[in-house]
Amino acid sequence: MYYLEMARRNTVTLLALLLPLWWLAHALGYLVHEYAHSFTAWALGYKANPMALTYGRLTVPNVLLLFDIDENVNYGPIFADGKGYLASVIAVSGVLFGNGVFYFVARWLFFLAKEWRREALGLLAFLLCLMNVGNFFGYVPVRTFTTHADMATVERGLGISAWWVAIVLGIPFAIAISHFFSTLLPDACGFLFPDRRVAQVVLLVVSSATAFFFPFGASGLRGYGDVSHWISAVSSCVLFPAVVILCWRSSSSLRVSSLKDSAAGAPGLP
Repeated sequence: MYYLEMARRNTVTLLALLLPLWWLAHALGYLVHEYAHSFTAWALGYKANPMALTYGRLTVPNVLLLFDIDENVNYGPIFADGKGYLASVIAVSGVLFGNGVFYFVARWLFFLAKEWRREALGLLAFLLCLMNVGNFFGYVPVRTFTTHADMATVERGLGISAWWVAIVLGIPFAIAISHFFSTLLPDACGFLFPDRRVAQVVLLVVSSATAFFFPFGASGLRGYGDVSHWISAVSSCVLFPAVVILCWRSSSSLRVSSLKDSAAGAPGLP
C-alpha cells in the first residue's frame, strides 16, 4: 500500500508540473532558436551584439508564449553584399543548429534523468525534446512553401525551390519526429507514469497537440500563404488526432502483448 500511495502521489505531482514545465520548455526551445540565428549572424560579421534580440512588449501573450521575440537580424545588407548563401546559413541556423543540437542535448538529459531516477527532470527533458521536434515540423513542411520567414530566406539565398528544402531537411526531420513518437514517447510514459494509463494518455495528447496543433502544427494558418495554411489545417484536423489514435493503439497492443508474455511465463501455466 505504501508503494502504491507513493506512486499515486508521484503521478499527481508530475501532472501538476506538466503545464509549468511545458511553458518553460517552450520558452527554452524558442530562445535557443532565436539565439542560434543571432549568434550565427554575429559569428559571420553581420551583427554587433549576439544577445540583442527584439524582445517585444511586456504583454501577457508575449510573456506566456514569447511571440513578439525575434532574432533581430537584418538580412538586407547580407543580400546587398551578394552573400545570399550566408543569409541562408543564418536563416536555417535557428531550426538546424539551435533546435537540432538542443534536441540531442535534451535526449541526453532525459536518459540521465532515467539513470538517476529523477522524474521531474525527465519530464522537463522530454518536453524539451518535444519542443525541438515541434520546431522541426513547424518549419518543414508547415512554413516551407511561403514567401517570407526563415525557409523562404534559405530558398532565396541559395536560389533553390522550396521542394529542395522540404526534401533535404524534411527527411531527417521526419525521422526525428517519427522516432520521438514511436520510441521516446512510450519510453517516457513507462518511466514517468508506469501503469498509469490516464496519465500516459494525457502525456500522449499533450505531445501530439503540441507538435501537430498548437503552437507548431497550426503556425502556418495565418500570414504564410495558402500552402502553409492548408498544411496547418491538415496537421491540426487530421495529423493531431491520427497520431493520438495510432500511438494509443500501438501502446495498447504492446501492453496486451506484454501481459500475455508474463502470463505465459508464470508458474503452473501452460
